[in-house]
Amino acid sequence: MIRIDCIWLALGASDLRGGIDKLLAQVVHGFALGAQAHHAYVFANRRADRLKVLVFDGRGMWLCTRRLQSGSFAWPREHSGALTLTREQFDWLVAGLPWQRLSAPQAQSITVV
Repeated sequence: MIRIDCIWLALGASDLRGGIDKLLAQVVHGFALGAQAHHAYVFANRRADRLKVLVFDGRGMWLCTRRLQSGSFAWPREHSGALTLTREQFDWLVAGLPWQRLSAPQAQSITVV
């Protein structure tokens, strides 16, 4: 099992034709702290129908790919920057669901009658 403590989206479209080295260069240049152990970095192509996930496990790099047969992933419209996701949001993203609709549960008040 690969341990992942933090999930980052690399906003904007990425050229996914390259491998680990090309995506790692994007992480080093695009994220303030570079590649951190047990962090996952998610990239999407222009059509947002393919994702690549780069994970540094502290000893080496893992690269995973996901492609939708139809439709596209709910990818943010921002052209640059980074965004962190919760595990639940990531699960929805890779399933092709609108993960942006997930939010922290609202505190509910209890009324005693």
